[in-house]
Amino acid sequence: MRFRYLFALSLVAYLLTGVYQVGPDERAVVKRFGRVVARPGPGLNVGAPWGIDRVERVPVRAARQVRVGFDPDAPPADAPDALPPGQLLTGDQNLVNVQLVLDYSVGEGDDDLDNYVLHRGGAEAALARAAEALAAEWAAGRTIDQVLLTGNSALPVWVMDRLAGRVADQKLGVRVLRANVGVLAPPDEVRPAFDAVNQAQTAIRTRETQARQEAEVRLSTVRALKYKLEQEAAQFRDEQLAQATADATAFENELAAYRTAARTNRDALAALWWFEMQLALDALAGRGGEVKPLDHYLQSGELNIYEMTKFFGAPRR
Repeated sequence: MRFRYLFALSLVAYLLTGVYQVGPDERAVVKRFGRVVARPGPGLNVGAPWGIDRVERVPVRAARQVRVGFDPDAPPADAPDALPPGQLLTGDQNLVNVQLVLDYSVGEGDDDLDNYVLHRGGAEAALARAAEALAAEWAAGRTIDQVLLTGNSALPVWVMDRLAGRVADQKLGVRVLRANVGVLAPPDEVRPAFDAVNQAQTAIRTRETQARQEAEVRLSTVRALKYKLEQEAAQFRDEQLAQATADATAFENELAAYRTAARTNRDALAALWWFEMQLALDALAGRGGEVKPLDHYLQSGELNIYEMTKFFGAPRR
């Protein structure tokens, strides 16, 4: 009796091994004799007992992170000529240390779950190899200056555009969420020389920026002066044109009046001459000059200079 009780209790305990819990951020892959038979979601599930079913829980919503490439804390390579991981060769035959930080998660599709469970032990290593190969390809196509100046922004974009396709070809069951640069620097042996070059390039760019700013200031000043001169020239032109137009109109009016008067009065030209002469004399008198008639110094049609000199005074020497 006791043996039957123990057997029944053992059978119940064995059957209870088929009851399993899947967390809210997980999915499970149930294999029965090596073949996938179910992919239950979160909650309490019942399947065949241990030895028949194997349940592998996969955290599909958890983001994971892997560092790829150069590790500053890694021990030196055993071989003296061997390059450490992540030390890449640029297109101009220089070395640069590159480390990428990849955030990835497990895909939520059924095929992604199956592939991840199948390659679970090597998925992260395969992902790292693919990312490092892309980083080496990117560095090989650029000079060391381009790598150091643009790598922090350009390299992650370049890798993300190509990494998804390579991961899909390997059927790892993961998807890469983002990529960032963790380390991007020249080797320690040549870093002082690179720092000196960077300082010189920074100084050059600073001087170029200052020169452009100074050129813009001077150009703005010249443009303002040009505009001022153009406005003054336009104003002077308009004033001269208006004055010339007024003078021409006045002359035309006087000419028309003379022609009208000449048809009725033969002495109109003489009257006009005396009128203009009077204007000239008035202008001279208005400037402080002394205007006197000379008609009474005419004798026999000639001007008596002697009498005129006595009247005006002898010329100064």
